[in-house]
Amino acid sequence: MDELNGRMIACQLLITGLIARVANNSPDPLRFLTDFRDEIKAVVSGINIAGMDNTDRVRQSAQKAIDELFSLMKPPSVD
Repeated sequence: MDELNGRMIACQLLITGLIARVANNSPDPLRFLTDFRDEIKAVVSGINIAGMDNTDRVRQSAQKAIDELFSLMKPPSVD
């Protein structure tokens, strides 16, 4: 389980860097991030989670992770 958690954290960091890089190349980075976050949340809401009794708990955990991931991103500075 520790190995899985470590891999998930590494994946989140990689995705965060990728999203930030693409957003910086976008003409409107804040709008890009907002739209991307909304798309990810829609995917998590609609994904089929098989083999679990309590899929709501998994879905809530994923939504929380998405919120935390995007809350770390700040709008670009005006400098």
